[in-house]
Amino acid sequence: MGLVRVAARTAVISGTATAVSGRVARRQMGMAAQEAAGYQAAAQAAAPAAAAQEDPLAKVQQLADLHAQGILSDDEFAAAKAKALGI
Repeated sequence: MGLVRVAARTAVISGTATAVSGRVARRQMGMAAQEAAGYQAAAQAAAPAAAAQEDPLAKVQQLADLHAQGILSDDEFAAAKAKALGI
């Protein structure tokens, strides 16, 4: 009788440990997936911001074309150029 009791107790302890271990592993995987999704969302949010920044030289070239066409005055061109170059 004592041997059956020890075997039963060992089975219960082993089963409990396996269940807890599986639950911990699933929880950690869920947290890792959420963290990865957060990083991915942050990267996607940063991509449009980076794309929105134009090349300053391209912007100055565009402004020079507008100035040459007479759309921008000398003062407007100088101000827009300084802004595009961050001066």
